[in-house]
Amino acid sequence: MTALAVELRKLPAFVRRDFLVAWSYRMSFVSDLINLAGQALVFAFIGKMIDTDQLPTFQGQQVTYLEFAAIGIALGTFIHFGLQRVSTVIRNEQLMGTLESLLATPTRSATLQIGSVFFDLIYIPLQTALFLTAIALTFGLNLEPAGILPATAVLLVFIPFVWGLGVLSAAATLTFRRGTNAVALGALLLALGSGLYFPVDLLPDWVATLAELNPIALAVDGMRSALLGGAGWSEIGPIVAKLVPLSALSLLIGLGAFRLALRREQRRGTLGLY
Repeated sequence: MTALAVELRKLPAFVRRDFLVAWSYRMSFVSDLINLAGQALVFAFIGKMIDTDQLPTFQGQQVTYLEFAAIGIALGTFIHFGLQRVSTVIRNEQLMGTLESLLATPTRSATLQIGSVFFDLIYIPLQTALFLTAIALTFGLNLEPAGILPATAVLLVFIPFVWGLGVLSAAATLTFRRGTNAVALGALLLALGSGLYFPVDLLPDWVATLAELNPIALAVDGMRSALLGGAGWSEIGPIVAKLVPLSALSLLIGLGAFRLALRREQRRGTLGLY
């Protein structure tokens, strides 16, 4: 059996562990959905005060503010969980005193990083799909079924970007113990300039220009074009092509930073300190 196959066989164990931990706190599932529903309700009332003429059109389709914001809420929640998950796992292992013993096992650090988020890579997209379906049925959102596959493709290509930021945050946790604020601030600035909750056109011209290279802006615009405007592969393809190198760069930087942080702590003998 190859080394890669051996590592892949370990991933279900991570999923089982995280599922059992999450299931032991069942209210967290309910609270997550209530939180999303609460945000949708707030934006539904805000939408009543907003002139739809100020909103962008997608494939020539005029949308309501709730339709516009619902995609942003879903993607914003995905970014939040993806950014926090890896660093939270590392921090919890530090606090429980199990990080050093876990890394002493014959398991590669890349496997530990993938395994720590694998459950969320399954759970969060399902949660996002459930949220959008529930909002569509409750508030009558006009989502295009033909755009589901293109939107999924955008999300899948976007995942490595978020994971890269999460691993970078985990590297900061290893080094500074509580050094994730800088990464979170960077992600917040990207989110504010991405148009998650308001059109990019309302921002200063230079911010709108930078949004053309902002992975979050590209992802949310692609998902909106697909789900609200019914954009096909010909329109989504260029967005995916822009996201691929940005996501790869984020992932490479995150993994590289984590390896450097891990080697530094092992060399100093401070891996188990918190």
